[in-house]
Amino acid sequence: MKISFHGADQEVTGSCHLVECNGHKILIDCGMFQGGREMAEDNAEPFGFNAREIDLLLLTHAHLDHCGRIPLLLKRGFEGEIITTDASRELAQLVMLDSAHLQEEEAAYQARKQARSGKHHHHASKGAAQPLYSVLDTLNAMHLFGRSARYGEAIEVAPGIRATFIDAGHILGSASILLELEENGRRKTVLFSGDLGYSGRALLRGPTPPPPVDVVVMETTYGDRLHKALQPSIEELYSAVLDTFDRGGNVVIPTFALERAQEILYFLHEGVAQGPLPGSMQVFLDSPMAISATEIFERHPECYNGETAALFSDGKDPFSVPGLHFTRETAESMALNKISGGAVIMAGSGMCTGGRVRHHLNHNLWRSNSSVIFVGYAANGTLARRIVDGAKTVRIFGEEIEVRAKIYTIGGFSAHADRDELLAWLRHTGQPERTILVHGEAEAMQSFANHLQGTSVEMPAIGDEIEL
Repeated sequence: MKISFHGADQEVTGSCHLVECNGHKILIDCGMFQGGREMAEDNAEPFGFNAREIDLLLLTHAHLDHCGRIPLLLKRGFEGEIITTDASRELAQLVMLDSAHLQEEEAAYQARKQARSGKHHHHASKGAAQPLYSVLDTLNAMHLFGRSARYGEAIEVAPGIRATFIDAGHILGSASILLELEENGRRKTVLFSGDLGYSGRALLRGPTPPPPVDVVVMETTYGDRLHKALQPSIEELYSAVLDTFDRGGNVVIPTFALERAQEILYFLHEGVAQGPLPGSMQVFLDSPMAISATEIFERHPECYNGETAALFSDGKDPFSVPGLHFTRETAESMALNKISGGAVIMAGSGMCTGGRVRHHLNHNLWRSNSSVIFVGYAANGTLARRIVDGAKTVRIFGEEIEVRAKIYTIGGFSAHADRDELLAWLRHTGQPERTILVHGEAEAMQSFANHLQGTSVEMPAIGDEIEL
């Protein structure tokens, strides 16, 4: 009976943990590393285990850093069942297909570069640009999604192993996963937090308090800090938009397609309805994935808090803004470059590592009358992090761009629990024998560990194993 660690260990992305019990191997998440070129290369490295030997994968939620390498797992031999919530299944398909499409586009681009430079290789030959996985790999992976998990209902996933999904309040369908393990007469309860949200969210319920357990494996993304309160953050968003419009510029919001895009749309909707924002405001959701995600969000009112669920039951759309435009097509996205002011442009990706937002930054970042509003986490090595940290210039598409736009970082919209919310969630687990910290940068993890007492605290590195 043991756990081994294969991602999001002393770092924030690439979540992947392997539980071995009673002869069975169960993977918790199989996420993609996100950040600089080195992390991109990490995605292609061996998993640290044999994919063919994995019996089952339990998915906490559909963010890329938790589900993004599932098609690669299949490509390398995994044939087991994938279990998650209905909402996570739909969102994971969307996220993984988008990832596969981007990888195929990048591989084709690199192949064209090789051909132009005289270093052309046949497609199958060594050295040719290859995607990590294809759209077809992703569609094949979707066939492995089997039983649906319902919050609070235990599932026997293998002899001697039961799994219960508990609402984590992070994004639509997100869960913490409780494993009840039995081997040779010994029993252990292990709780994987997944990514945790917090109470008082605008759309989703807060995390369901977990039961007492023996071992906790928990995220520490914001284990070293407190978030701004939500209401002042909403007011700061409105103020930033109005100030930018007064200066005659555009607002660019790098947006995570899942949850953050929908939450910001909700606040813009409220801002127009209640008066702070002008009804003539033009909002562009320039992310095909975020558009599709919004449609999925509208199909799962069972995941929302009471107030938001009531809006749906009354036939009202909390994501509808009077001046909202969905720009799915590339030509529509390019047309936004002609807008010199008065627009709110929401585009992915949230960390500015790819997607259409880089084009909008290219056209607005150097303009002193425009603003860029960051409303989510920015990992080390990402373009978003460099801008947030005050870079005077940044390189986008090979061009050095001066940062003249006004930069806002509004922390109150984070989908992650802050330090105090993490500690409050952990207290519900009683006095666990061991608390294993993952999914956090080393400094945040150590800071959080300093607040823990009466439990053995461990911070594994990739490849480490812990006997239970």
